[in-house]
Amino acid sequence: MTSDRYDVLIIGGGPAGLTAGLYAARARLTTLLLEKGALGGQVIKTEQIENYPGSDAGISGFELIQRMERQAKSFGLIVAGAAAESITLLQDRAIMVASSEGEFHTRTLIIATGSEPRLLGVEGEERLTGRGVSYCATCDGAFFRGKEVAVVGGGDAAIEEALFLSRLAKSVHVIHRRDQLRAVHILQERARVERGISFVWNTVVEAIIGDTRVSGLRLKNLKDGSSFSLAVDGVFIYVGLRPNTGWLSGIMPLTDDGFIVTNDLMETPLPGIFAAGDVRKKLLRQITTAVGDGATAAFAAEKYVQTF
Repeated sequence: MTSDRYDVLIIGGGPAGLTAGLYAARARLTTLLLEKGALGGQVIKTEQIENYPGSDAGISGFELIQRMERQAKSFGLIVAGAAAESITLLQDRAIMVASSEGEFHTRTLIIATGSEPRLLGVEGEERLTGRGVSYCATCDGAFFRGKEVAVVGGGDAAIEEALFLSRLAKSVHVIHRRDQLRAVHILQERARVERGISFVWNTVVEAIIGDTRVSGLRLKNLKDGSSFSLAVDGVFIYVGLRPNTGWLSGIMPLTDDGFIVTNDLMETPLPGIFAAGDVRKKLLRQITTAVGDGATAAFAAEKYVQTF
């Protein structure tokens, strides 16, 4: 499938991409958003969002994305299902994006492909994924009602999901490589007073044990080097994110861990190409910062289009 030339083409349908689509379409720019899966990215896996401004009663990630989609489409945003595969800069300042559904031509491009959970990379993880190994408590927590589970990590995502699991599981063991959490204080406070949550400090996972399903973890204490086992029925892993930029290798500069470097206008080193949201190098990865990135990228793209 080929296309006419668009003013703005957005790759990725999470909060950054949908916000960019809203701003670009509302500016009367012909705007196409490509998303290879379901709109929303990691956000639709979040049961309750408490820190999005204006949602004082909380809102589910699924509902928030539905609202964003309706709003952006009401201004003319076009959404198509396709996986981007490569980018080519053409002689006339246009950009060609090759995808699983053909080629698309655009004056400007906003990359908002987000990130996905980073793997532990230990024995048993890949083999038992979907059989007790999970990266989404909201998705899979109900399968572990009344059972013993572990959460690996100490950041916001890990503690949010540990709190969610504490309402379902018999007990939740939070395994963290340090002796204090990295999560924001309000989450730490809630986790510490939750009787269903216990902490295993200064410890890493050496292997995930189980034949056809998870039956336990082999752990290592980083203080004394001792190894020990913990019997659990499931393990939820939250040890960071890896950007969805593998398809950009060799096309544009990336950091050592694969993130896109931009300036304050969300501009990449390539003319007419911007990046927004969790895919770019930044201090904070939250829905609010993704939305801000998307708005900035769309506004900058509008200014760039005006130079044609």
